[in-house]
Amino acid sequence: MIESLKARLIIVTTVIVLAVIWLVPNFVLLDKDFFWPSKDRIVYGLDIQGGLHLVLEADVNELLHKRLNRISLNLQNQMKVDKISEAVITVSDAAPFFMDITVKSPENLNSVQKIIKDLGYSSDLQTLKETNTTLRLAYFDNRVKDMRVQIIDQAIEVIRNRIDEFGVSEPLLSAQGENRILIQLPGIEDSARAKELIKTTAQLEFGVVNEEFPSEKLFPLIAEAEKKGGYSLGKNKLTYREYIKKINKDLKEHLKENEKIVFEQAPSATNLQTGRIPHIVNIGSGLTGTHLEDAFVSQGEFNRPEVSFKFQPEGRKIFADLTGRIVGKQLSIILDQVLKAKPVVQGKIHSNPRITLGAGGTYEEVRSDAEMIATTLRAGSLPVFLRQLEEKTVGPTLGRDSIQKGKTAGLTGLILVMLFMLVYYRTLGIFANIALFLNMSLLLALLSSLSATLTLPGVAGIILTIGMAVDANVIIFERIKEELRRGASLKLAIKDGFYNAFSAILDANITTAIVCSVLMYFGTGLIRGFAVTLFCGIVTSLFTAVFVSRTLMDLSLLKFGLKKL
Repeated sequence: MIESLKARLIIVTTVIVLAVIWLVPNFVLLDKDFFWPSKDRIVYGLDIQGGLHLVLEADVNELLHKRLNRISLNLQNQMKVDKISEAVITVSDAAPFFMDITVKSPENLNSVQKIIKDLGYSSDLQTLKETNTTLRLAYFDNRVKDMRVQIIDQAIEVIRNRIDEFGVSEPLLSAQGENRILIQLPGIEDSARAKELIKTTAQLEFGVVNEEFPSEKLFPLIAEAEKKGGYSLGKNKLTYREYIKKINKDLKEHLKENEKIVFEQAPSATNLQTGRIPHIVNIGSGLTGTHLEDAFVSQGEFNRPEVSFKFQPEGRKIFADLTGRIVGKQLSIILDQVLKAKPVVQGKIHSNPRITLGAGGTYEEVRSDAEMIATTLRAGSLPVFLRQLEEKTVGPTLGRDSIQKGKTAGLTGLILVMLFMLVYYRTLGIFANIALFLNMSLLLALLSSLSATLTLPGVAGIILTIGMAVDANVIIFERIKEELRRGASLKLAIKDGFYNAFSAILDANITTAIVCSVLMYFGTGLIRGFAVTLFCGIVTSLFTAVFVSRTLMDLSLLKFGLKKL
C-alpha cells in the first residue's frame, strides 16, 4: 500500500511540475533568450483579443472558363500540327461553360476526337451534342465539383502561407459552401495591409512589349471604347480587374494571338485611377510565377529597394530562351495585370530578373511595397480572384470586457463551489477543493501545451469543467459515506467508495467525450473551441477527481493518521 502511494505521489508531483512549466509563460513574459523548457501559451481568439473577420468569395467560374479556353488553345495548336484545316473552336462566355468544335468533314471530326483522347481531355470533358461535323463538349459534373474543391483548398493554403509570413498567430481559415472562404485573424493591428496581402492574386507573367503599337496609338482607342461602353476605371465601383477585362474585349480586333492590354502606373500618379499608361504585351512566353523559386527585397540603383527573383531550373531555361529571342526589345514584367517593369533586353540573360518600383514615394513606402510584393510571390499566387463579401473588425476593448466577465464568472463559480464543498463535506471538501484547484491548473497547462486558441465558448467550457470535476467528487464522497454508514472502517470505506464510484464516473465522462469528439469533427470555429476545452477538462477531471483525490486521502490516512472525515 505504501509503495503504491509513493508511486502515485511521484506521478502527481511530476504532473504538477510539468503543469507549472507550461503555465508560467501565460503569466510571466519570458525573454526570447531566457531558457525555459516551454514557451507555449494559450492564444486568445478573435472574440477576446479583437482582430479581423473576413468572408471572401472565390470567382471559381472564371478559372473554369480560363481552363476551358486553355484546352481549346491546345486543341487548336494540335489541329494545326495534324493539318486539320478550317476547324473552328468557340467557348461559351457564361456558365455552365461548353466548347463547340466545327470541322469541314466527318473524317476531320474523328481526328479531333482522337486528339481529345490523346491529349487526355476525355476524362475531363463529356460530349453534350454531336453531328457529322460539329461537337459540343463540357466538363463532367463530378469533375467540376472536384475542381471547385481543389481551387478553394489551394486558395486557403496560399492565404495561410501569406498570413504565416505576415506574422499572425493562430489564424482561422475554412471553406464555406462551394466558393466562399472564412478568415479570422486574431490580434491583427494593420487590417488594411492584411486585406491587401490576402486578396492580392500575385499572378506574375513575363512577356514582350509590342513596340509597334505604342501608347500614343492606344490612348484614343481606349478613350473611344470607354465612351462607347459608358465606363471608366472607378466609375460605378468598376475594379481594375473588371476594367481590364472590358478594355481587352472591346479592343480585341487590335490584338494578335496571346496579346493583351495592360497598364503601367504613371510616374507622377498615386494610383492607376489617377494616371495610367497603356501597353500591348505578348504573354505567350510560358514563363509565370509558378516557375519562381524565391522572391526577396534587394537594393538596386541609388540604393532604392527592388524585388529580385530566383527561378527554378526550368524557369531559368525559359527565361534565358525568352531574353535571347527579344534582344533589343522590352521585356514586360506583369504582376496582377499591372505592368511593373519593361527593361530593354541587351543580351541573353542567364541570371534572375528584378522589379524596380520607380522613384516615387519615400524610402519606407517603397520598401513596404517591395516587401508586400515579395511576400505574395513567395507564398504563391492565388488560383482565383477573391471578392470581399463581409468584413467585421472586433476591437480589443470588447475582447477585454468579454475576458474580464469570463474571469469574473469563472472565479465566482469556483469560489461558490469550493465553499459548498467545505460546508457540506468538511474534511472531504478540503480534498475536493485541492483537486479542483489542481484541475484548473492542469487544464490551463494542457491548453498551453497545445497552443490552443481560447475563445468565449472555450471560457464557457472551462467554467462547465468546474461543475463536472466536482460532480465526480460528489459521487465518490457519497459512496464513501454509504460505506461508513454500513460500519466499514475508514480505510476500507475509502477503498470501496472509489472502486464503486469509478464505473459511474467513467461512463459519464466517456459519453461526454463522445459528444465532444462529434462537435470537434463536425463543428467549426467557436463550437470546436468549446468542444476542445471541454474534452481537455474531461481528461484533467478524471485525473484529479479519481487519482489525485485518492492519493491525498491515502496520504492523510497513512502518513498523518487521519481518523475521521
